[in-house]
Amino acid sequence: MTDVLVGIENLSRDFDVSKPWLNRVLENEEKKFVTAVNDVSFEIRRGETFALVGESGSGKSTIAKLIVGLIRPTGGQILFDGTNVATRGSASMRQLRSRFQMIFQDPFASLNPRWRVKDIIAEPLRTFGVVEGRAAWEKRVDELLETVGLSAKDGAKYPHEFSGGQRQRVAIARALSAQPEFIVCDEPTSALDVSVQAQILNLMRDLQDEFGLTYLFISHDLSVVRHMASRIGVLYLGRLVEVAEGKTLFREPKHPYTKMLLDAVPDLEMTGRSRQPVEGEIPNPIDPPSGCTYHPRCPLANDRCKREVPVLKLHENTKAACFALEEGRG
Repeated sequence: MTDVLVGIENLSRDFDVSKPWLNRVLENEEKKFVTAVNDVSFEIRRGETFALVGESGSGKSTIAKLIVGLIRPTGGQILFDGTNVATRGSASMRQLRSRFQMIFQDPFASLNPRWRVKDIIAEPLRTFGVVEGRAAWEKRVDELLETVGLSAKDGAKYPHEFSGGQRQRVAIARALSAQPEFIVCDEPTSALDVSVQAQILNLMRDLQDEFGLTYLFISHDLSVVRHMASRIGVLYLGRLVEVAEGKTLFREPKHPYTKMLLDAVPDLEMTGRSRQPVEGEIPNPIDPPSGCTYHPRCPLANDRCKREVPVLKLHENTKAACFALEEGRG
């Protein structure tokens, strides 16, 4: 059995953002495409939490939706336990679907407001045939509610009767009901209060230890990622610019963009370390910069950065895509 559960190889996704056909004809315009994910490759090992971080528009949520099959990739492979799920049809995917689930960012939008909680959690049980018979699934739903810190009596309620944190617990229970090995967490705490975030994150870590789960954790909050992630991938405009162990990335970031993100985190320990203020903003993905897309914001960029596209290369224990790092600039 391989140690890698999920393998992403040269994954890409383009979206058509063109005007309607008649407008293009009248205005003599060509079709326009935006590349949300551009040649991304990484691996997720069994039992670990791999985090993807980056600013809004970097492609994090698109990668999450590609992995669980909500949208199709333009190119590349998504290997789940050795099987390329990117090319499988919906019928054949049904056999694998129960092995990976997703927790969405907004717990209210992801729960059917017309269903009682017990029916929401029971739906995967019935769909995947995890248990047989009404008495069996009702018992399993009660167990799942108590596992995520709710009461079995809460199953009779509707989603609107819960707080945001409680609704996210319901969403986690629904994901667990299919008995998955792998869960994609798309910013699962960003819509919650800070005090509630800590409770949900601790619950997810406890569940990971109890059930041996593997997580892909999507977030823009580096303090959350520091608490959760075993390894971290940094995305910028659809490309991976750095991949490292969690502790290594926070201690010794290699890529200038990663350093900028870390400098934006408040220094609560007041260490007095030098900090680089955040400069500029992420470019328009419809018309991205040439070469390294980060070069307009990078203090170390030169002409090579404007012409050539860097690829991920190993630098000590970190993979980074940066010519300045290769050439020892800065």
